[in-house]
Amino acid sequence: QVPVRESGGRVVEAGGSLTLSCEASRHASNNAMGWFRQAPGKEREFVASISWNRASIIYADSVKGRFTISRDRASSSVSLQMTALKPEDTAAYICAVGLKPYAGRDSSGYRYWGQGTQVTVSS
Repeated sequence: QVPVRESGGRVVEAGGSLTLSCEASRHASNNAMGWFRQAPGKEREFVASISWNRASIIYADSVKGRFTISRDRASSSVSLQMTALKPEDTAAYICAVGLKPYAGRDSSGYRYWGQGTQVTVSS
């Protein structure tokens, strides 16, 4: 198992900003990392991913231009900067470690998952 732990979730007003952090063990440094989210009663959905060397970054259309995923090269930590937050962004944000150095939108490409950190955007 590769421990994965998220932090930074809280209640924020619509239009506000928030940064989430994720720490995984050193074994994640050579793998892609990603963020997913799950709202109550909805399926888990992809948010963003970044390859081990930062060469490949992918965003969901719903967050493109508002969210930024980042990590130091070959680091086991990843951040998600969120701006212009909307009430529909309310969800548990879950960090995941990929099976390989590169990973995309499909959750099957990720092996280790955190418990999630709650983000609530008030209108």
